[in-house]
Amino acid sequence: MSEIREFQIKNESETAELAEELAARLGPGDLVALYGDLGTGKTTFCKAAIRALGVAETVTSPTFTIVKEYRGRLPVYHFDVYRVHSEEDLFEIGCEEYFFGQGVCFVEWADLIEGLLEEVEPEHLYRIRFEYTEEEEGRRILIEYPGD
Repeated sequence: MSEIREFQIKNESETAELAEELAARLGPGDLVALYGDLGTGKTTFCKAAIRALGVAETVTSPTFTIVKEYRGRLPVYHFDVYRVHSEEDLFEIGCEEYFFGQGVCFVEWADLIEGLLEEVEPEHLYRIRFEYTEEEEGRRILIEYPGD
């Protein structure tokens, strides 16, 4: 059974700290699905988590390339599926090798490929929802940790 925890984040620094804590838990085959409106912190979270996984190079958004590959303590794949027209488009770039391999995947705009995510083993799937709060820079982040 999965566990959902809620975090009230005040700034980018706290977002990075939370991302680093999550990264410490991640292992081969894990997939982190990120949900939320534009500007809620998905990319900021990914960048911090990817750096925490030992990636030394500059981490940038894969908005126009769909996926970026990095080497850290294990392979890291950062997806932005906002511009993907269908789940079939992801199969054309070999997403199953990424999603079901020995690396860690981060998928921004995961709601657009929910059907594919149903194939991921529940013990490897983290779901993170980002929401605006009343505070100008504040965010509410809900992390659903994997279940058995």
